[in-house]
Amino acid sequence: MKTGFVFDEKYLQHITFDGHPECPQRLLVIVKGLIDEGLLQQMALIQPEPANQRWIEAVHHVRYIMRFEEACSWGLPDIDHQDNSICRDSYDIALLAAGGVLKAIDNVMEQKVKNAFCAVRPPGHHAEVDTAMGFCYFNNVAVGARYLQRQWDIKKVCIIDFDVHHGNGTQHIFEDDDTVFYYSIHEHPSFAYPGTGRDFETGTSEGEGFTLNNPVFPGAGDDIYKEKLECELIPAFEKFDPDFVLLSSGFDAHASDLMSGTELSTEGYDFVNNTILTLCEEVADGKVVSVLEGGYNLEVLPLLVSNHIKRLMGK
Repeated sequence: MKTGFVFDEKYLQHITFDGHPECPQRLLVIVKGLIDEGLLQQMALIQPEPANQRWIEAVHHVRYIMRFEEACSWGLPDIDHQDNSICRDSYDIALLAAGGVLKAIDNVMEQKVKNAFCAVRPPGHHAEVDTAMGFCYFNNVAVGARYLQRQWDIKKVCIIDFDVHHGNGTQHIFEDDDTVFYYSIHEHPSFAYPGTGRDFETGTSEGEGFTLNNPVFPGAGDDIYKEKLECELIPAFEKFDPDFVLLSSGFDAHASDLMSGTELSTEGYDFVNNTILTLCEEVADGKVVSVLEGGYNLEVLPLLVSNHIKRLMGK
């Protein structure tokens, strides 16, 4: 089976203010890179559809959903913070982003593709239950996790987040849930947003022990990532033994990305890809959907995504 690829030109209609790092060009350079590498032609294109609101409500409060829709319909420039730039189409495109993840899940579960990469925007892992944060409005992977459990009766879902910024929204949504294991490796402390994700944040109530944070200091590079993944992620992942894996795939930990202070090399990202996807193959029967989060250097982003997709394809 082929690797699925979720993309729609409508994702470009979420227009952020001039100079905003989360811009439509991110997807354009990714698609061009895949075409230039001859990879897109080898993938199965998955056409996204807007997520039904009931799946968004499985994660987000209905009052927040309505507030987001109204802010877009009124033509407001942002919601909850000026970083969360919006336009009149942003609500519909956010539904399409979440819906793209759900379509990818359907295709994997129906064995139409072996796995999938979702080139969607806006991203999602910072979005809280009732608040937009960090360029994120609906938490795409969180919606996907609940969809897996309620639509496909998947018992245990693992979310691995290797964006350089901690996925505060994803952690908070599942922190008291023992059916979703959340792992994040991210920069902390320093200027890295959002300032959460310390190693003592391990979940609450029934979810205690089902959150694992690996904060790394500014300047951390390949050796630190290798140590954290091998010594902490691998044993925790194998112990949880998930049935399906969702990846919050951020490419902003690269040394050339100015949105962080980490120094992960291109080869370091290859190690991250190989380690995580080998785990998925060995433990979760290869059932994985990877969802684009960060990555803002438009020169290196297409290379990093192409390398990630090559590993999904088994190359």
